[in-house]
Amino acid sequence: MLRTFAEKIIDFNFHLAYSGALPPDFGVINPYLDNPETINVMKQFYYKYYNDSSPRKFVIGINPSRHGAGVTGVPFTDTKRLKSVCGIEMKSAYTHEPSSVFIYDMINTFGGPVDFYKRFYINSPFPLAIVRQTKEGKWLNANYYDDRTLFQMVKSFMITCLEKHISLGLETDEVFILGRKNARFIEILNKEANLFNKLTVLDHPRYIQQYKSKEKQQYIDKYLLELNN
Repeated sequence: MLRTFAEKIIDFNFHLAYSGALPPDFGVINPYLDNPETINVMKQFYYKYYNDSSPRKFVIGINPSRHGAGVTGVPFTDTKRLKSVCGIEMKSAYTHEPSSVFIYDMINTFGGPVDFYKRFYINSPFPLAIVRQTKEGKWLNANYYDDRTLFQMVKSFMITCLEKHISLGLETDEVFILGRKNARFIEILNKEANLFNKLTVLDHPRYIQQYKSKEKQQYIDKYLLELNN
């Protein structure tokens, strides 16, 4: 029996685990192990928007933040947007993530989550949250490319994850990459594994929200122009 896109994503998330090495002071958060409600809301999300077998285009982030997908299990979706836009409430957590604000403003301009998610799938080459401990013992968000040793340690896992993402039913003629530095590293992975034909780079939502908020509409227009091209 043919499985839907939703069923394949949920199965991917259920079996998601990183057991490889990490440099000192780095850690990985697996939201599907830390909070039972995460699995529930993640399943609700994918059954709502992906319960079909249509192919989609791939939008690649960096890795989840501990306040976004690190809690909800849904890329670029904090609990506020999960409830206010997607109609799915998470009762055990409340998070606000700047990247989620931009993504959902863009999605609403696109035509709303039903129209957007019918055509696009967002995820990351490292689909779990990465954190780094400061000298004071505080844990902060980290990116897979923040440390050269970290990137080398997770590189093969990232290629495997990208291949698994593609196997869900993603088109590979063009991929959309969020973040210019992210794109440089995805290009390295792409040269090694020959995954995508064309890499289209968009500025990262976090960068836009933090540094270019006055020009936000211009960036949304740029997203829509590239995604609808």
